[in-house]
Amino acid sequence: MSDVVIAGVGMHPWGKWGRNFVEYGVVAARAALEDAGIDYRDVQFVSGADTVRNGYPGYVAGATFAQALGWTGARVASSYAACASGATALEVARAEILAGRCDVALVVGADTTPKGFLAPNAGERPDDPDWLRFRLLGATNPTYFALYARRRMALYGATERDFAEVRAKNARHGLENPNARYRKDFSVDDILASPMVADPLRLVEICATSDGGAALVVVSADYAKRKGLDAPVTIKAVSTVTPAFPQTVIEMPNFATDSGVAVSDSVTPFKDSITAAAYEEAGLGPEDLSLAEVYDLSSALELDWYEHIGLCKAGEAERLLHDGDTTIGGRIPVNPSGGLACFGEAVPAQALAQVCELTWQLRGQAGARQVDGARVGITANQGLFGHGSSVILTR
Repeated sequence: MSDVVIAGVGMHPWGKWGRNFVEYGVVAARAALEDAGIDYRDVQFVSGADTVRNGYPGYVAGATFAQALGWTGARVASSYAACASGATALEVARAEILAGRCDVALVVGADTTPKGFLAPNAGERPDDPDWLRFRLLGATNPTYFALYARRRMALYGATERDFAEVRAKNARHGLENPNARYRKDFSVDDILASPMVADPLRLVEICATSDGGAALVVVSADYAKRKGLDAPVTIKAVSTVTPAFPQTVIEMPNFATDSGVAVSDSVTPFKDSITAAAYEEAGLGPEDLSLAEVYDLSSALELDWYEHIGLCKAGEAERLLHDGDTTIGGRIPVNPSGGLACFGEAVPAQALAQVCELTWQLRGQAGARQVDGARVGITANQGLFGHGSSVILTR
């Protein structure tokens, strides 16, 4: 299978801007086109990552962004996969290129979020698990994040200080990222002194809801050669897997697991399977990685991802953290961008933002947060209702 090349990346800074999400997507798209040196009129396919909170234009993001940039007759598609929407939109664009249907595709995701935590759309929907978990349990996202943290404490002896050290690491990384919403240094003691939100997680350990946008220009390998792209960043794998039965570890928005009583225990857990599929497609493994961007909805969840992406065995993530392996300058930096801790959630854009960061790192364009000698990077992300998301890039 031929490689697909990332020719350009662009972002609109994360924040709480309160404007139409389309504005953020257009800024990001134009930045990606400029980075690629490609005229928008040469784009043959526009793949939009949807945002369901922003009315009908959010549900048809591909056409919405294509119209805002200017109708050209390009083909479009729109993808919704909750927090994995950006990776799904990228996979659609990659498939178009690999099928030989186009040479140049633009992938865009952007969001404008409400104040406070994310919640289901309005209306009575008693058959909707996402609605039910709020109505029956009052289980907001931070509640789930705290349950995962408690699980880690019970299984592996993690402490509140461990979680605070993750947040402090990402704060240091985010200081150097001009697109990050929060660029403030926090000591571990500062974090432990912040208000408790969902025990054991404190205010600055839970990601905010944010506005922002991200975009990619992806092209065929032949087109990249014709354009003279030197040592381009290539997409080696995109994983969009679903769970396998039984799911014996709870996932949002469910409030019960599958029973494993009469089923083999050989099933790979969902979060492990996401990057396992990416490694298999790429013909690479955790030992080949230079860096990773993972989905730190909370500081505690980042520790879980160290294990899910194969950096260490279960229960060993705290050791990696304390040894400095996952900070910039360490063996395998994780979230050199600052992660969601410094960005917050702009749902359709965040999987694309992870790919932007890897691209800058692999090109050596990450400035003061640059990972030395970066050659291979992986993203890890997931969306509600069983949407896996992982992308592997190489240079």
